[in-house]
Amino acid sequence: MSKLEELINALCPDGVGYKTLSDIANYSSSRIDAKEVDAQSYVGVDNLLPDKMGKIDSSYVPTEGRLTRFSEGDILIGNIRPYLNKIWLATHDGGTNGDVLAIQINNRKTISPRYLFYVLSSDQFFLYDMQNAKGAKMPRGDKSAVIKYLIPLPPLSVQNEIVRILDNFRELTAELTAELTARKKQYEYYRDFLFDFSDDVPRVKLVDITDISRGVRVVKKQLIPNGKYPVYQNCLTAMGYYDKHNCDADTTYVISAGAAGEIGFCDKDFWAADDCLIFSNLNGVINKYIYYFLTTKQDFIRSNVRRASIPRLSRRVIENLQIPFVSLEEQERIVAILDRFDTLCNDLTSGLPAEIEARRKQYEYYRDRILTFKEKVA
Repeated sequence: MSKLEELINALCPDGVGYKTLSDIANYSSSRIDAKEVDAQSYVGVDNLLPDKMGKIDSSYVPTEGRLTRFSEGDILIGNIRPYLNKIWLATHDGGTNGDVLAIQINNRKTISPRYLFYVLSSDQFFLYDMQNAKGAKMPRGDKSAVIKYLIPLPPLSVQNEIVRILDNFRELTAELTAELTARKKQYEYYRDFLFDFSDDVPRVKLVDITDISRGVRVVKKQLIPNGKYPVYQNCLTAMGYYDKHNCDADTTYVISAGAAGEIGFCDKDFWAADDCLIFSNLNGVINKYIYYFLTTKQDFIRSNVRRASIPRLSRRVIENLQIPFVSLEEQERIVAILDRFDTLCNDLTSGLPAEIEARRKQYEYYRDRILTFKEKVA
């Protein structure tokens, strides 16, 4: 019998009580001046990472106004596009905006911040959040519904043992992830090197060698659960599926609103909605060569995103980028090299990415299993 089973049998053999999130926590109502935050301490929805991967430093920091203050141990959840599963357990104090929920525990002697973080990281919570979201094009979580989410509340010693187990699972992937990060940096260096042509190689504007157009809008009610074609709208994660496609396989696209500036490439037929810029009618250039070129300009593209309630990227920024115009044979050679590197770094069916993905699935399965309790009858 495991230590966790022993604790449960000893301390809560008949089950545990469930409390709504509002019984044990609240949304932060404190404020912090924008001048007090920096790239590390400011957290917007854009620098929260999808799939529960935490956060990165922000590329945009507000310079005026009042922000929502959060403290170490608070839980921040992206409230736009809940299907992106953005959540972070704060490791320091800082400020955020209205697109992020900052959840503060009322009494940490009753519930552990890490335990609550693991509960709110579950697939069940994000499914609940999405089911209660409002809006089709840019769904937003319902704060009043989120605060009613039911939380199992075992004794603190049981919570701490659960945290210990799940922390160990997460640590198992740390070394692999660090190695993969180093490999990706090598890949980016070599990719940039391949596009570092001498001055005698001509450069042409993208608009002069390809048509760059917006996709066609679809609304949520048009999506089909078992549709054949993925639909990309305002991020690189498919928003759903459709029974038609408007882009052929092997097409590059750029997100122009929402996760504006993100660059995608789809190797199968898909539907590009109206927040996607797509490349067609190419003249002397390979679509995937455009994709790899754009990834070398990722920082520049992001720096040209207009920050507002919905970040936006002007099509002109992409149209005016000047791409090295080399022979089709040279383009094919570069694409082949970078495809091999990309497989090593990102292919979930082989190498480090596959091992990390396997461990992550194992962790998620075990997390959801040990966070499932029998409800105690009053």
